[in-house]
Amino acid sequence: MRPHDYAPRPAHIQWLLDSDPAIRWQVMRDLADEAPKAIAAERSRVATEGWGAQLLARQSPTGDWPGGQWDLVTLWSLVVLKDLGLDPASREARRMIDRVDKRLVFKPLNNRPFLHGETEPCINGRILGIGSYFMEPNDALANQLLGEQLDDGGWNCEAPKSRRSSFHTTICVLEGLLEYERAGRKSAAVTRARKRAEDYLLERGMFRSLRTGEVIDKRWLRFSYPTHWHYDVLRGLDYLRDAGIKPDSRVDEAIEIVMKRRHQNGRWPLNLLHPEKIPLEMETAVGRASRWNSLRTLRVLRWYDNSMR
Repeated sequence: MRPHDYAPRPAHIQWLLDSDPAIRWQVMRDLADEAPKAIAAERSRVATEGWGAQLLARQSPTGDWPGGQWDLVTLWSLVVLKDLGLDPASREARRMIDRVDKRLVFKPLNNRPFLHGETEPCINGRILGIGSYFMEPNDALANQLLGEQLDDGGWNCEAPKSRRSSFHTTICVLEGLLEYERAGRKSAAVTRARKRAEDYLLERGMFRSLRTGEVIDKRWLRFSYPTHWHYDVLRGLDYLRDAGIKPDSRVDEAIEIVMKRRHQNGRWPLNLLHPEKIPLEMETAVGRASRWNSLRTLRVLRWYDNSMR
């Protein structure tokens, strides 16, 4: 079957719309082609209703979020707020990011401000994306990441000891560089780095070893949200869609995997949950229909199908 055969029916769209504002506004934009004014109105509700409002309310006055290692829980919470589509210009977002900017530091790194990043590219890619989305692009952090790109085109938190890139680290940096460009920092160097890293994923079919052709990790064929630092095929494909990359034959097998994950009711399930936690529960029933996964797979299939016409 072609991706077109997986186009959402009205009942599927309605099921997605009967949800949180964070899901609704993205469905309106990515699947229903509604008017920009209506989309913006729905998006504005993320700050005051549902998951977005709940996660904002759990930020401490000192700027972090509770529930574990402060810097990682804070980072994952910020990433989710970005993914929810919290309007960075909203009063709630400005108050939230102001706390982060003025009150959070990495003490072991001579009190380096949180939004200036730390030492690992997987973390710094995420921080670059968060800072670019909510605050302002950090040129020094972006340049640091560009200097850490490996010869094969990707990144690895274990470099320089490891000279082979990691899918996990690479997708985190790619997402950060894309947000950095969108914040007005488009340059030949960043575009070149992203192209090399995108080719790193594509040359491996999004999930296979370049050397052996074997599946690198079968968990990458199962989809979850939040992804935290973990790579999977759906996350990789959704990045390519978001970046406006024209799909070619190198994603065909990954698209087949996405289609095969659909249940007979036309919805995609939550395949797994990662052990990392944030102080917010969204979808937790593994094996049950997931609006996050259904939204993302449907827009990926639409992107792919549109390119075939």
